[in-house]
Amino acid sequence: MSSYHQEQKQKKAIRLRELSSTIPFFCFEFFRGIEPTTSIQTRIAYAYDLNIFFHFLQKNVPTFKTKTIQEFAIEDLDLVSPDHLEMYLEYLSYYKRLDPLNPTRTIEYQNNEKGKARKLATLRTFYSYFYKKQKIKTTPTSLVDLPKIHEKAIVRLEVDEVAKLLDEVEFGDGLSTTQKKYHNHTKYRDLAIITLLLGTGIRVSECVGLNISDIDFDVNGLKITRKGGNEVIIYFGEEVDESLKNYLQVRNQNEKIQFGHEDALFLSLQNRRISVRSVQNIVKKYSKLVTKLKSISPHKLRSTYGTTLYQETSDIYLVADVLGHKDVNTTKKHYAQIEDQRRRQAAKVVRLRKD
Repeated sequence: MSSYHQEQKQKKAIRLRELSSTIPFFCFEFFRGIEPTTSIQTRIAYAYDLNIFFHFLQKNVPTFKTKTIQEFAIEDLDLVSPDHLEMYLEYLSYYKRLDPLNPTRTIEYQNNEKGKARKLATLRTFYSYFYKKQKIKTTPTSLVDLPKIHEKAIVRLEVDEVAKLLDEVEFGDGLSTTQKKYHNHTKYRDLAIITLLLGTGIRVSECVGLNISDIDFDVNGLKITRKGGNEVIIYFGEEVDESLKNYLQVRNQNEKIQFGHEDALFLSLQNRRISVRSVQNIVKKYSKLVTKLKSISPHKLRSTYGTTLYQETSDIYLVADVLGHKDVNTTKKHYAQIEDQRRRQAAKVVRLRKD
C-alpha cells in the first residue's frame, strides 16, 4: 500500500477514535467485534449514526434524560422500544445539534428516506451484534420497518454531452476570463482527470490516490487501491492513454513539486497531491458549461462509464467487477432502469401486422 493510502488510513483511524469518545464506552466492543468484516470508513459512518441516536435518546426520551452519553450501559438498550425508534426516524427529518467533533458549532440536518434507512440499518447491525453475544434480550429494530426508498433515475451524461464536456476541458471556450488564465496551466491535468474518470469508472478517491509508479503503459493498466484496501489492476483505452501521456509530458517539467508528493500523479496548483474536493470542483466547473439540467459530479461520470459499459456488453457481472462492487445486486439496482428500457425496445421491435 502506498504512503498516501497509509496516511489516509491513519487519518481515518484517528477520526474513528475521536468519534468513539463521543458515544457510550461499550460501543468500543461493537467496533472491535466488526473490525474483521468492515472497512474503517463503514465504522466511522456507524460512529456518526450512533452519536446521533444516543443524543436523541438523551434529549427526547424521559427514561434517559438524567444520563450523560458516557453513562449509557448495554442494559439500557433493552429499554428502547419500537415506539422510540419510530420517534427517532421522525426526528431525523429535521434537527439541530452540535458538531460532535466541534462543540462550538451548531449544524442543521435533514434526512430523506435513504438517510433514515441507513441510520436504522446501523442500529439493526448494532443491536444484532449484542443480541448474538447474549448481552441484550431484545431487538426492537427488527420490529420497525425500513422507510420506503423512492429510487431516483440514474443521472449520467449522454454521448453528445461527453464529447462537449471533453471539448470544454480541452479548449475552455465557455470559461470566464479569469478561469481561462488558470486553464492555460491546468488543461492537460484537467483533461487527463476527466478522461480517466469517464474512461475507467474509477472512484474519485481512487483517482487522487494514484501515483505515477501505478501506471504501466506497456499494458495500459493502472494499479488502484479500492475502498476496502484491496489493490487491483484497471485497464484503459487509447483516449485515456493519450491524455495521460500528454499530461505527464507537462507534469515532468515541473521543478516545484513539494517534498513527499514527487510520485503523486495529479498535482494541485500548490504542487501537492490533488484533493478529492478539488477534483469535485473541476468536474462541476466544466460540466456546468455543458448541461444546465443535470448536476454532474465525479460519481456521475462513474455512472456514465458503467452505463456505457453495460449497454455495450450486457454483462452485469463485468460491470460489477470493473466498478469494484462487492455485490452484483448493487450493480443490478443501479442499472435496472437500463434493462427496463431494453425490454420496452423489445416490445417495439416485434410487429404483428405489416403496414
